[in-house]
Amino acid sequence: MSLRNALLALLTVEPMTGYDLAKRFGSSVGNVWHAPDSQIYPELRRMLQDGLLESEEVLWGRKGRKIEYTITDQGRKAFGEWMDSDLQWTRDRDPMHLRAAYFEYATPDRARAQLTAYREHIGHIREQWQQQIDEVEAGTSETLNRRLQSVPASQHRRSTAFKKFTYEGLVARADAEIAWAGRGLALLDELDALDAADIGGQATTTS
Repeated sequence: MSLRNALLALLTVEPMTGYDLAKRFGSSVGNVWHAPDSQIYPELRRMLQDGLLESEEVLWGRKGRKIEYTITDQGRKAFGEWMDSDLQWTRDRDPMHLRAAYFEYATPDRARAQLTAYREHIGHIREQWQQQIDEVEAGTSETLNRRLQSVPASQHRRSTAFKKFTYEGLVARADAEIAWAGRGLALLDELDALDAADIGGQATTTS
């Protein structure tokens, strides 16, 4: 279960409340595994029941209290076993590519609008991933720096390199999708030109 192990990965750094986990999730592992708060909190309760976490009440603000979660030895073992296990590949669900396969049923203007919107969407996400790379290279990544404080100095180079490697892969994937959308827009223009030529040829023949 990837959500469970994403949460364990965050908790290997330090104990956190559910609120802190949800916030940290969105700015770190959320870049590669999206999960809303409505999934995170129930999963934390299940992890407690399974012995992967311990919890205690801690002060929050002046009078409030929250539950703070700490990974157990069993949790660290489970996370390590998951990291060393073979990935179970799942089939993709890709609404944009599914729709593109049947663009002949869309009006050309709507097909163009959808490809343009998709290219802009991916471009925005790419900027976020590139920012992560820039922060890793500059040493200003808050998430990475917090992790580096929790691991031996001998592991810092590997931790940094793998974080950068991950985001470089995401940027490369985004570049490929942006280029694909551009080819789709060019294809629409090409097909429109061919259709117009066919119509013009038919009109000349009939006249």
